[in-house]
This record gives sequence, structure tokens and C-alpha cells, in this order.
Amino acid sequence: MTSSISSKPRYTWRVVDIVVAAVVAVAGGVIFWAWSALASGISVLSAGYPPLSALWSGGWFIPAVLGGLLIRKPGAALFCETVAAAGELIAGSQYGGTVLLSGLIQGLGAELVFAAFRYRSWRLPAALLAGAATGLFCGINDCFLPWSWNIEYTGDFKAIYIVFCMISGAVIAGLLSWLATRGLARTGALSSLASRNAAKEPIL
Repeated sequence: MTSSISSKPRYTWRVVDIVVAAVVAVAGGVIFWAWSALASGISVLSAGYPPLSALWSGGWFIPAVLGGLLIRKPGAALFCETVAAAGELIAGSQYGGTVLLSGLIQGLGAELVFAAFRYRSWRLPAALLAGAATGLFCGINDCFLPWSWNIEYTGDFKAIYIVFCMISGAVIAGLLSWLATRGLARTGALSSLASRNAAKEPIL
């Protein structure tokens, strides 16, 4: 049985890693822009209970988790999330320059989880934890920092918002990115990447 844990992971970035990271980041910027527009359109659904808006925040975390799972090198999650945020800003984000800070902070959440696994385990638990950590960092950024737009939430609203961000991150960014990685591996599209055997790796 093929393991997702490599005894000697290679940390050096190659040209193909940089190219794929750039593609993920650019695509992520488009996803961010579209997701932001969607969030504005369905914000009425959370009007009665604002913390509910966090349940669709996971779309903003996809580049971090997907980039980490595909490239499997230190810095991939942080790079993809931050550059995707820059792409959203260039495309015309309603959130202005704060998206760059958000991207950096969110990417750090996923990066720390992959680092905790020593960039050697890419199974479902790692993906779910990376997504949840990205949500945690997003929730903190949205609720407690000086530029936070939820700074005026009550304590219980902030706590629930953060939990919802983590749930959304685990499901939308974590689970879906893990499934996407395995699906791409089956097609042979990842043959040049460290994730080429993702489809054969154990789930747990």
C-alpha cells in the first residue's frame, strides 16, 4: 500500500512547482473575485444572524489548501493564498487592500498545519485540519484585528463566527481540495509533481 508519508521529502522548488503554484494562485484570484460577488449577493441570507456569513467563507481558502496538497513544498500554501489575494485586489475587490492581509494570514494557517506534519503527510486529516486552521486564522482576522469588519460583534457572535469559518474551511477548502487533488492525480495531470500518486494514498 502506498503511503502519503515520504521518508525523504524534497523541499527544493522546481520550475514546474513554481508554474503550478502560479496557476493555482491566478485561478484562486478569479475564485476570490467571484466568491466575493456571490457573498454580496447572498448576504441577505445572514441578515438575521450575521455569523452565518462565515459558512461560505471556505471558498476564499481553497488556494492555500489546494496549493499545499498539489505542490507539497514549504511555502506553497502561503504563496498560493497570498498571490490569489493579490489577484483579487487587481481584479477589483470590494474589500480593498485588506484582501492582501487576509490572504497572508489565511495562507499562514494552512502553512502551519502542513509544517506541523513536516510536509510529509497529505491524507484527508491533514487537508481538513489545514482548511480548519485557515478558517481559524480568517475568523481571528475578521473579528479581532484593528481593521476587522466584525470588530463590533459581541463575544458570542465572534466565537460562533470563528467556528463557522473553521467548519467552512474544513469542508469547502479541505475536503474539496483533497478530492480535487486525488481526481487530478487519476488523470495523470500531476505526473510532474510530488502529488502524482495522491489517488493511491491512504485516506487516513
